Amino acid sequence: MNVTVKIKRYIPERQREAFFQNFTVEAEPTDRVLDVLVKIKENLDGSLAFRKSCAHGVCGSDAMRINGKDGLACKTLVRDVSAHEGEEIVIEPLAHFSVQKDLIVDQGEFFQKYKSISPFLINDTPVEEKERLQSPEDRDKYDDPTNCILCGACFSACPILDANTDFLGPAMIAQAARFNDDSRDLGFETRLPALDHANGVWPCNNHFACTRACPRSIKITKLINQTKRAIAKHKTDAPEKGA
Repeated sequence: MNVTVKIKRYIPERQREAFFQNFTVEAEPTDRVLDVLVKIKENLDGSLAFRKSCAHGVCGSDAMRINGKDGLACKTLVRDVSAHEGEEIVIEPLAHFSVQKDLIVDQGEFFQKYKSISPFLINDTPVEEKERLQSPEDRDKYDDPTNCILCGACFSACPILDANTDFLGPAMIAQAARFNDDSRDLGFETRLPALDHANGVWPCNNHFACTRACPRSIKITKLINQTKRAIAKHKTDAPEKGA
């Protein structure tokens, strides 16, 4: 079948404004959108720029907007976005990122926010024997956010960031939950300044857009609400100053 692919392009060395360019490609319904992009780059326009790596939904590098929805090009089939001959597929870069070229976005600010939540195990207590043992039940408590691949799809889909670009963002809160819910971790108070902030967890209004966009089916909104409750409980349990 022939599909028309409408790609939002930005080529700063040629012109300042972004523009849409159409390509007609022959593709099978079971082809991935990533396959279509590769065909365009290899056969129609070698200047087309996009990221890709594993092509199996693990690295998260090919996140983009496809027909207005955020996701991975390697996990989106042609038949899911173009059911009929000649039906248009619109591909755009992720929202809430500055665009470097075509579908490639600048991830610098995204990862600065990621660093702000100290996304690593914090525990300076002596280790008994050779490792910190953990029960399967405790491991299950943070299993969901371990699936995050930092693709940025939830960040792009978040409507809060439309108006508040300083919002920490759903991916970062989910990553913080991964460690805060780890029974071996003692870093809750280290992460608290970034989370319990006017631009931390509190701007989230439960739109669930992040959860719907996540290609790994992580319950991100649930994790955000759990974090809000954990912060509220921490404040209630904290002893009064000077007590």
